[in-house]
Amino acid sequence: MSVLDRFSLAGKRALVTGAGRGIGRAIAIAFAEAGADLVLCSRTEADLEAVAADITALGRKAEIMVCDVTDSADFEAKAQDLPGIDIFCNNAGINRPKPIFDVTPDDYDAVMGINLRAAFFAARTMSMHMRDRKIKGSIINMSSQMGHTGAANRTLYCASKWGIEGLTKSLSIELGKLGIRVNTICPTFIETPMTEPYFKDPNFKDYALSKIQLGRIGQVDDLIGAAVYLASEASSLVTGSAVMIDGGWTAS
Repeated sequence: MSVLDRFSLAGKRALVTGAGRGIGRAIAIAFAEAGADLVLCSRTEADLEAVAADITALGRKAEIMVCDVTDSADFEAKAQDLPGIDIFCNNAGINRPKPIFDVTPDDYDAVMGINLRAAFFAARTMSMHMRDRKIKGSIINMSSQMGHTGAANRTLYCASKWGIEGLTKSLSIELGKLGIRVNTICPTFIETPMTEPYFKDPNFKDYALSKIQLGRIGQVDDLIGAAVYLASEASSLVTGSAVMIDGGWTAS
């Protein structure tokens, strides 16, 4: 294989959750550009239709799967009906940053419900999907730099992402014998619709930039190279690993 061939996703099918906007949208389009056909999953059909139109314009196929990933039974039922999925990007997530003194049980249930519980059962579903079809696939769990460090006002988010890191390492051990690889992508703060409100606070933006050694806030395009790498044969001996895309945040 040539270097470019090893990064190709031609002939592969990928499922991306949270695919309607932000990071999920960028990764789905990158997978299509690398040659994959897509199954796009989120709660909002209109968002998915817009992404699907972008993907079909690239000459790839895009199927819409409207689903709330917190409904694990619905996700499992719909995933069982899909033709073979080679790549699963477990991307859906939320954040509710606030001091620990202000975190409520509702905050806990919402953040852990999506970031950890839904991600856990989605990974379980896709592990079975690949196992039953004898697919030597790639599962990419969207983590964060906050899965490797701590931060004020983010105890809940950090707990969820440290959980994702533990899930990923354990899954890589359990699924390795099946040829299924499991890794995480760990971004710093990326400009998306979800993070846009944070950067309206100049003090927060100054704080983030003071921790990012490369001196800039991340963009969704900063993540797509790692996503294609982990999805492709270029990373065929990589599992149980975390790809840090944090501008040096966790190095300090």
